[in-house]
Amino acid sequence: MNTLIVIIGPTAVGKTRLTIELARREHIPIINADSRQIFREMAIGTAAPTAEEQTQARHEFVGMLNLEDYYSASMFEQDVLAWLGNHFRTCDTAIMSGGSMMYIDAVCNGIDDIPTIRDDIRATMKQRLQDEGLEALCDELQRLDPEHYEVVDRKNTRRVVHALEICHQTGTTYTSFRKQQKKQRPFRIIKIGLNRPREELYERINRRVDDMMERGFLDEARRLYPRRHLNALNTVGYKELFAYMDGTWTLDEAVERIKGNTRRYARKQLTWFKRDESVMWFHPDEKERILEYISSK
Repeated sequence: MNTLIVIIGPTAVGKTRLTIELARREHIPIINADSRQIFREMAIGTAAPTAEEQTQARHEFVGMLNLEDYYSASMFEQDVLAWLGNHFRTCDTAIMSGGSMMYIDAVCNGIDDIPTIRDDIRATMKQRLQDEGLEALCDELQRLDPEHYEVVDRKNTRRVVHALEICHQTGTTYTSFRKQQKKQRPFRIIKIGLNRPREELYERINRRVDDMMERGFLDEARRLYPRRHLNALNTVGYKELFAYMDGTWTLDEAVERIKGNTRRYARKQLTWFKRDESVMWFHPDEKERILEYISSK
C-alpha cells in the first residue's frame, strides 16, 4: 500500500539528518514541509537544506518561490497531493519532513478552504489595528463572530485580525469556514516525532543560531531589509535582525532574542504536535528503533 512517512518535531531537533538517511535508504526525494524554506531568498535564516545536503537527497518544495509570491497551507496541500499522485505511480513510499504545523496538518488531514484576503481588506485592517489597537478589534470580533472569539488567542494579533478580515470580506463568520473535518487520503500515513531532553534541544538551538550568524545570516537579512514589510519575513530571526538595523537593539541583544524566541517556538511546535495521538516519538539518535517501527507498520 502507498505510504507517506512524516517526520516531525521542533526546530533544530535533527529532522534533516534522519530524513536524508531514510530518503537515501528508500531512493526517494524528500517533501519539505517548512513554510519559510519554500522561499529562495531565505536559505540561511530558515536553516534550509544546504547545497551539500541537497546532493545527498533531492528536496522538493525548497526555494521554489520569490518572497513576493503568495503561498498558503491550502496551496501546499494541493501541490503536495498532486506531487504524491505522480510519485506513487512508480514508488510506494514517500517521505515528508518539516516543522510547520499547519503545512503538516494540511497534507495529513486537509485544511478548511478559507478565502484568500484581498489586498484592500488587508490594508484596511492593518491601518485599523494601528489606529484603534488590538482591544478594539477583539471587541468587534466578539460582536461579529462570538463563537470564534471564545476560542481564539486574543493576544495573538495576527489571528484576531485574520478572523476579522474573513468576516469583512465574506460577510459571514470565520467560524463558518472552520469545519475541521478530517479528509481521507488514498495512502497510509506513518508519523514519526523527534524530540530531545529540553536542555539538549535548547543547546542545539543556541548553537544553530550562532552557526547561522557565522554563515552570513546578518548579510542575508541586510539584503532583505528593504522588503521587511513582506509577510514571509515576519518570522523569528529576521524580525530581530531588522530591529537591530532599526537601532532598537544591539547585535548581541538581537542574537539573544533570536535564541529565546526560537526556543519559545520549539515549545509551541511540541505542544501542537503532541496533541496528535498517532505520532510515535523517538530520540533522533534511535535510528534502528525508528526503522523497526516503520517496518512493523
